[in-house]
Amino acid sequence: MEHIPTFEEAERLLKLYNEQEFHLSHAYTLAGIMRYFAKQYDPEKVEYWAVVGLLHDIDFELYPDKHCIKAKELLEKAEVDKGIIRAVQSHGYGLTGVDIAPEHIMEKILFATDELSGLIWASALVRPSKSVLDLPVKSVMKKYKSPAFAAGCSREVIAKGAEMLGWSLEELVQKTIDAMRQLELAN
Repeated sequence: MEHIPTFEEAERLLKLYNEQEFHLSHAYTLAGIMRYFAKQYDPEKVEYWAVVGLLHDIDFELYPDKHCIKAKELLEKAEVDKGIIRAVQSHGYGLTGVDIAPEHIMEKILFATDELSGLIWASALVRPSKSVLDLPVKSVMKKYKSPAFAAGCSREVIAKGAEMLGWSLEELVQKTIDAMRQLELAN
């Protein structure tokens, strides 16, 4: 019988398949970003969105060549809610052999912010403060236009995510910076 894991249950599940600090940190970042957006777009389901963010890359560390595909198997084994599985898989739409397009706003935000969060952190880390608290959108946009900077962060996915949401690129960047500021202030 499938269920919606609590955040703590999702953490335990994540750590069954992930131990590298980078992957865990990224999972917590996305959980926080998703929690931030859920408060605006789906306040009844804030923890649900956070769990989706936390588990979105559950398979990446052990199965990078089957990313978003193996996730389904791992989450089904844990009897996780089908909606969470769908959202996790949809963030790899067009990239990982998964043909599940993001439809719900939660799925679109996950798709749009996953790659963008990496670009924002990289942009913050080259600043003297090493913080998102004083990071302006124009600084991220300048880095966005430089393909060699944080080359692993797909500009195509970020732009496609903004388009899916009906937001300008600058609006997506600003909202994601705002979400990441909340995370930094909480820590």
